[in-house]
This record gives sequence, structure tokens and C-alpha cells, in this order.
Amino acid sequence: MKSLKLKRFAGNPILMPDERPWRNVVTFNPGAIVEDGVFYMLERACSSLVPFVCQFGLWKSTDGFNFELVQEEPVFTREHIGCPEGTVEDPRLAKYGDTYYMTYVQRNYTPECYPHGKGVPKYVRITHVPPGDPNNYRSGIAKSKDLIHWEDMGLMTPPDNDDRDCVLFPEMVNGRYAMLRRPMYCVGPEYGCDRPSIWLSYSDDLMNWEQPVLVATAQNDTWEERKIGASGQPVRTDRGWLTLYHGVDKDAVYRTGVMLLDLDDPTKVIARAPDVIFEPEAFYEITGLVIPRVVFPSATVEHNGTLFVYYGCCDTWIGAASVAMDEILDYVCTYPV
Repeated sequence: MKSLKLKRFAGNPILMPDERPWRNVVTFNPGAIVEDGVFYMLERACSSLVPFVCQFGLWKSTDGFNFELVQEEPVFTREHIGCPEGTVEDPRLAKYGDTYYMTYVQRNYTPECYPHGKGVPKYVRITHVPPGDPNNYRSGIAKSKDLIHWEDMGLMTPPDNDDRDCVLFPEMVNGRYAMLRRPMYCVGPEYGCDRPSIWLSYSDDLMNWEQPVLVATAQNDTWEERKIGASGQPVRTDRGWLTLYHGVDKDAVYRTGVMLLDLDDPTKVIARAPDVIFEPEAFYEITGLVIPRVVFPSATVEHNGTLFVYYGCCDTWIGAASVAMDEILDYVCTYPV
């Protein structure tokens, strides 16, 4: 059986917390985009675990590995979305025309995070919950001309579902916007899956999305048996949409897989590798401040024939990995669906 592994950058982690108050605890799960040979990264940076408050900082690089901060202050915070009791999480980026779009997760209350080093931390819901939407996890969208000044467009997922891992395709598909998503509560015989899976929706305005269509389900008794979700932006190739995804096993270990979606109908999986292409092995992926044994690839960009993958390590640092585009395409295509 053919195998493939992403190559870690020797200088990992590429981003770590520092003395700046808004990012002095952890930094992880970034979004990224490359433009005219310059890599831009939005980090999810945390200033406190109790409560768990996050905001987004902007970095740039000319080689995809060594990043410098664009401005001293965060570019997107909970104040941008009018949610002073909540927080923002997990930015992901796309660009249409001259405008950047960022999907993000909104928590309408800020939990308290108590790591214990054995898996997902204990999250304590604070007693005061802001009025309004009863669901704590919804995904929103914002737009910008320069990646610094953001205009929030509002929430785009329904109030009755924990809907995250919302990833925009880098271009329209058949004249419409397309987005991968992971509606947590779409589970059961009526949905065609028995655990959280990857879905796709279309939209004409980026705000109102059609009912999602099931794309891929988690496989039983494997590295992804608990749930799967989209990772970074799908990459268009002449063989299909190259799509990385994360999987979580019964012990809450996060790993990475790869599939190929049909160019004209990305609800169809045309190839999917059964084995992981990335998993926690380095010390910074095995242990950290928040969640142990996690590689969470939240950004994928192609540049000069190389796929750059940026990922959260244990919800503590940001790492980078890469692979030749031809190599990963040849690999996944050996497993047609």
C-alpha cells in the first residue's frame, strides 16, 4: 500500500506566544492565503484561558515559513462582531476579486478552559450567558480590502446547530459560492451518517446558504472514527479539488487525511486515501498547554508547485509542513472512490 507523509518545517513551531498581552498564552489554528508571492497568515491568539479569550493577529512571509507581524495590535476581535461576552476562533481565508473574505467561529459566551493533559480540556460554561442565540457555536463571515480592516457581515449558520469548519472554495463553482462545513448535529439515519461529517453548501451572496449536502463520512474503527471536518481551503488542480481534512479517533487524537473532490460537482469524492498523511509525532504536537496529541491543519495554500500546510499544535503553537503537489496528487489518485 502506497504511503505519504507531509514534511515538517525544521524550524517548527513557526509561531509561538510572546510578551504581547493579546497573544501571550497560545496561538493556533491559522488561516492563510498567498498573494503575489507573499504569504499572509491570520493567527488565532489567546490572551487568557480563564476566560478563554481569543483574537486574530496578521503575519506575513516571503518564503512561507518565516513570518513577521504586520501590526502590533490584533486585526479582529470579539468587539468587531459586537459580542463582548464571547470570543472569535479559527479564521479561514478566501479572496474573490479584490476582496478578502474570512470565515470565523463565534462563541456567544466565553468559557473557562482547564487543561488536564489527557485530552480535550474541561470547558466550564460561565454562569452569565448573553441573551439571544442559545447555540454557543456559530460561524460568521467578514470582508476586507487589506486583511487589516475588517467589516463583519454577520452569522451565516443556523442558530440550532453547532456548525464549524466552514471553509470557502477559492473560486466560484458553476457560478456560485461553495463552502465545506461540519454541522455537528446533522447525525442520524435521516442524514446518512452516524457521526459528525463533512458537508457542502452553495450560496449566491455568501450569507444565505442552501441546505448542506453530505460529502464524506467518518470511517468506523479508524483514525477518524469519532468525527471529521474540513481543514484548509481546497486547492484547484486539473485532477480535482485537493482537500485535506482532520479526523479524530476514540482517544481524541487529531490527525490529517486527504481526498479529491470533483471539479464540477465537489459533493462527489473521486479519490480518498485511507491512511493518515500527518499525525502527532514531534514534541510540540504531542504535548502543549491545552490539548495533547493534536495536529489541526487549518490552512492550505499552493505556491510554485508546493502545497504549504499550516496547522495548530496542541492548541498551543503553529506549525508548517509541505509536500510537492504532484506527489500528493499521485498519492491520493491511487485510491479512487
